[in-house]
Order: sequence, then structure tokens, then C-alpha cells
Amino acid sequence: MESYKPNPDPDMGAEETMPAVEHTLSEALSVPELADEALPEQSSERDSFEDAVAAVDRDEDEEDEQAEESAEGQADETTGVQRGKIVEGAVLSTSPTEVLVDLGEGVVGVIASRELDRMDREALEALRPGSPVSAYVLKAKGSDGRPVLSLARAEEERNWSLAEQHYQTKQAYYSKIAGYNKGGLIVRFGTVRGFVPASQVSRDRLQRAVGNSPEERWGRMVGEDIAVKVVEIDRARNRLILSERAAMREWREMQKGRLLETLREGEVRKGRVISIADFGAFVDLGGADGLVHLTELSWKHITHPREVLEVGQEVEVEVISVDPQRKRIGLSMKRLERDPWQEVIANYAVGQLVQATVTKLTKFGAFARLVDRPEIEGLIHISELADYRVSHPREVVLVGDVLTLRIVKIDANERRLGLSLRQVDSAKYIDQDWQALASEIGEEPLAEQEESPDEATPDQAE
Repeated sequence: MESYKPNPDPDMGAEETMPAVEHTLSEALSVPELADEALPEQSSERDSFEDAVAAVDRDEDEEDEQAEESAEGQADETTGVQRGKIVEGAVLSTSPTEVLVDLGEGVVGVIASRELDRMDREALEALRPGSPVSAYVLKAKGSDGRPVLSLARAEEERNWSLAEQHYQTKQAYYSKIAGYNKGGLIVRFGTVRGFVPASQVSRDRLQRAVGNSPEERWGRMVGEDIAVKVVEIDRARNRLILSERAAMREWREMQKGRLLETLREGEVRKGRVISIADFGAFVDLGGADGLVHLTELSWKHITHPREVLEVGQEVEVEVISVDPQRKRIGLSMKRLERDPWQEVIANYAVGQLVQATVTKLTKFGAFARLVDRPEIEGLIHISELADYRVSHPREVVLVGDVLTLRIVKIDANERRLGLSLRQVDSAKYIDQDWQALASEIGEEPLAEQEESPDEATPDQAE
């Protein structure tokens, strides 16, 4: 690796400069941590990749480049000011056409009007007499004999130095997505534009990059936070290649730490399903993921998370547990839904007959799901299957059987429903069954139809 040196070409734009390094792009992208397979149609071929990088680096000012190449390495012997160096000074005076900078020892440099035209109002107002500034020497001696300076170029050089430091230390850099092209994303590294090829965009972001045009794939991501690592830096060719994948682990750990400090039980958050396992689904809450266990996905009985979720799906979840020490976040989807047990308590009673579908057989009984409330499942204990001894539930019922069962237990606290096949015809519930039948056909029970002595007719009284 060569030591970092400012670009000898002084007036290339902030989006067109990079330090020379020995790494090639193929070497940079072949390191183990970047070897993740890119998704189909999103890993560009070498030619399209080169075109995409070139699109980031197209704003070159050729006229100024040629003029300054002729002055490369020159220094003014009388002032000691050397081209390509960053110098410190203080604003001496300002005017609409130029800003004079005192460089000490009687040397005065000038910031030309061309650069002033590119500066925003806030930056111009900061250039007050006496204000300290750092400036890059574009020319040691201009046409009027004064050094020609650039504030923007000084800032650019500092950003390239910072990028070189991040490359050497492999430290993650946090920024925002500034734009895109057909090959990937554009991310600002200070004032320098870096490029994240599609093959180095995180899997989560790639899953969202759907569409036929670059705008459809990447447009809605502009302005989003992103963490990247520098994988190639070439100052001479103005190339700064970044990788989000390489930085994801470090970034997610930091985000998870932040979330663990701020999350509270009972909060409702929006997230995206990033992976599915047999025991539940992991949901990204914005840099940190939490687990929605299988039992917290739905009030309905499900055997696998894929029955209700798919990777990439947007979901709303409630935070049910936060463990900062183990760095775990517990989430629930079903707690945001209507609790079916409230209806069970209100509409069902012990002794009531119900229709249910057998869903599972075990040694100790059979589970059955209510036909009217499929999210409620009850247990037919093996002792409640028949009046005779049963060795295994399969002797009496099979999965898929739709049965008339009697409710023999409701435990709202434990959310357990006890059902019985044996007691469906029990004389113990005959009165309750009669009243239920009469209610269904719209007749009053027989006892209520009997007339009282006070309501007898005069003839009956005689």
C-alpha cells in the first residue's frame, strides 16, 4: 500500500478524485467477508460495473486540469507556498468577486469567484474577516502573483484522507444514500462520492430492490441510513468503492445496542421479516432483529411460521421482552389482534355442545379446533373419548373428524378448553340441551309455557 498523498491534479471536482493504491477491484471484492452470493439480475457484469463507476466520476473539469498540470510541483520561491499543499490562514477581506486569505509572513492568497459561485449562502456568511480557514493551494502563483486557493478542495482532501484511514483500519463509516445508478448506490463520504455496487448491497436491501428500472429498484432508498466499509480506494482514478455487506455485522451490533437501550415492553413497532425458522420468525426493527416465537404469531393454531409469513413482509409487532445482557428482543404479533378468549368467556359455557375438528392425536388425548372459532383449540382427554377403556385416541377418532363435543371445562387464565365426546349424550345435561334447542327454534322452554293459577280463565276457575 502506498502512503497517502494529495492528488497532484488540483482542480478536479469533489466527485472525481481518489488516491492511487495497489489493490484492484477484483482483489478487494474477493476477501472472505465480501464473498456472499449476489441475487440474480443484480450482480452486474464487469463491463456494466465499470460503466456504473464511471457514471459516478463524470464531472471532470478538463480545462482547469490541463492548465494546472503544467504547474504541477511548482512552488513560489519568494513566498514558500507550494502547490498541492493545505495551508492554514485567516480571512483578510471579502468581496463579491474574491476572498483574500492572510497566510502569514505577508503572504496573501485569493479564493477565486468561480468557487464562491458554488458555495451556499451559509458557507459564504461564515467567511468573515478574521475567520480561520484551511485552504488547498491550486497554484503557487497566479496571474496576478498571488497564490490561488480552494476551500472546497481542502475539504475534499481531508475526506480522501479520512477514507484512506477507514480503508486501513477497516472501520465502518455511517452515512446516507445520496443517489443511485443502474449498477448500485451512491453514498457520500463527506464531500466525496463513493459507489456501492449491487453485489455489495446488503441482502435486506437487495430484497427490496424490485423493479425494471434503476429508479424502481433504488429510488425509494435515497435518504436512508447506511453503514459501509471502504474496499477499494484509487485517488488517481477518483474511485471510492464501498461495501454495505462488509459493514452490516458491526452496524447491526451498534443498532441493536441503541434499540436495547430505548425499547420498552408494550411498544408497538413496524418491521420486516428477514428470516424464518421452524420455531418462529426474525423481524428487523431497523438495524436490530427480534424473535416472534411460533406461539406468538397468531391466536390460530399454526404448525410453521410460513403459514402466515414470508421473508420481506412488512409486519407490526408488540415488544414483549427486552434482555439487554443477552441482547435479545421478544416480539408478538397475536397480541395486536383481537383476543378470541374474550369471546369464549362471553359466548360459551360448561355443558354447551359445540362442533370441532380433530387436529392432532397424542397418547393422552385428542386436540380439536372449534368450527365457529378456529383460533380456539381444546383437548378431549383420553378419558373423555368413550365410556370404555381406550388405549389410544386413534381407536375412537382420527385427524380431520368433525365431531359434536361437549364443553366440560373453561380455564380463562390458562386459556384451556376441556372437551368431551363421552358426555355428549349424558343425561346430566338433558335440561341444558333442551333449553338450548328451544332457544334455537325460537320457542320458550316448556316450564315457562305452563300458566300460573292467576292467569286461569273464569271458566277454569269454576
